[in-house]
Amino acid sequence: MAVQNLIVKIQKRNRALVKFDAERLWKAIFRAAESIGGFQRDHLPGINEQIFHAHPSDESMATFLADAAIVCLNSNPHHLISNFPPTIETIQDKVLHALRSYGFQLTADAYECYRWGRHWLREGALTPAQFVGNGFPQERMRQTLEQNRRLGVDTVAGLNETVRGGRMPAVINASLAAYEASLDEAALKVLARLNQADPLRMIWISGPSSSGKTTTTVKFTQRLERHGLKFLTLNLDDYFWSLVEHPTDWINDRNFETPEALDFQLLNQHLRELLEGKAIEKPVYSFKEGRRLGSKTVKLERDQILLLDCLHGFYPPITEGISPAAQFRLFIEAQNMLYTGDGSTRQLTHFTDVRIIRRMLRDAHHRNHSALGTLLHWHYVRAGELFSILPLMGLADHVINGGFPFDLPTLKPFFIGKNGLLPPPDALVNYTGFLDARIRFERVKALLESIEGFSLAQAADVNFIPGDAVIREFIGGSTIQIPHNE
Repeated sequence: MAVQNLIVKIQKRNRALVKFDAERLWKAIFRAAESIGGFQRDHLPGINEQIFHAHPSDESMATFLADAAIVCLNSNPHHLISNFPPTIETIQDKVLHALRSYGFQLTADAYECYRWGRHWLREGALTPAQFVGNGFPQERMRQTLEQNRRLGVDTVAGLNETVRGGRMPAVINASLAAYEASLDEAALKVLARLNQADPLRMIWISGPSSSGKTTTTVKFTQRLERHGLKFLTLNLDDYFWSLVEHPTDWINDRNFETPEALDFQLLNQHLRELLEGKAIEKPVYSFKEGRRLGSKTVKLERDQILLLDCLHGFYPPITEGISPAAQFRLFIEAQNMLYTGDGSTRQLTHFTDVRIIRRMLRDAHHRNHSALGTLLHWHYVRAGELFSILPLMGLADHVINGGFPFDLPTLKPFFIGKNGLLPPPDALVNYTGFLDARIRFERVKALLESIEGFSLAQAADVNFIPGDAVIREFIGGSTIQIPHNE
């Protein structure tokens, strides 16, 4: 059923007022869904199935969702005054609100990543060649899927049969070898630039939450140190604002996942001063007290390279005024491609869900946060990723895959069964407004239950899963020092 559209004009980014074209709204939503394989990817029984019954085609569904966004726009009386129409940014916000309110989470993610990628294009932070669209790198995904197919673990059924048949050691060794080879390639790229007298003074390791940045940083720098490189590591957590400057939401949660959680103006100033050979007074932050306790004098020596491990390391304001020639950017994403069931539906599991499972385990073991708390917080994590992490991955000089086919079997025994960390379904009763958390909970639960898991003894055995594997950042037993686990 069509809705009444009361929006006459919109305000463009240059503040010009133009006629509102609802057809463009429809096309943007339709293209976002099309980029992930259609709206059916967001079909959630018990959440939005009635909408799918009413709108069986993608074209009809896009019309319904565009109408929902228009209803949201109509609700603001200011938008109905021709001289004060909604801005393009406001319209995009309402589209996302409509999509997420009806459980179209994947479509919303694709729309949002594309939106912010276009923003960084307009800002000049990206070139057209570096634009990553909806954030899903199709060629790298295809390569990972092909590698898993050769190992017989490209489907849940194949993975389970490999676990039951005791053939996982070969899979573990092969997937870790591919990861190590990618690290070797990244190190060679750095050395090649230095051998060409490149003015490289700064290395960034960036990527979304729980992708394996810490292990990757250590292993990457070890390779370079063997070639005589020296590093100064800057702990960017020291640039967090004090807790009093982080407002809480209605469940007393804070958004530490946005780049604005850091004093990036001071960080940018300090980075430029270090590269100029100046000493800085780096802040020293106490998470126990939630504030800065003082400062420490730091100086980058002429024979050192500045090493920075940061979620938002590619965020342009942080490196404003610093030449790209002085930087090497390494990006890591936990991207393991796996078809559901026997693969006959050609539906992929969500590789991003592995990261939330990893983080639930890490938070429970090392940060005194419940798995439920991590689920309720994840909408902040995802918003930060879609704004200033995933859209900027095109800036990377090298991309490493920190996801492995043995992740899910390793993680399962920590969550499912007696004393498992996964919260019971009734734990979400008091948070009915958190549709995002409910969707993720049901998806993660179904995914873990579909997997044949290792035993806890196998997960603890470093002869089975090496002590320097990325997954040990989260399950414990790492032979690499993990600062956030101390």
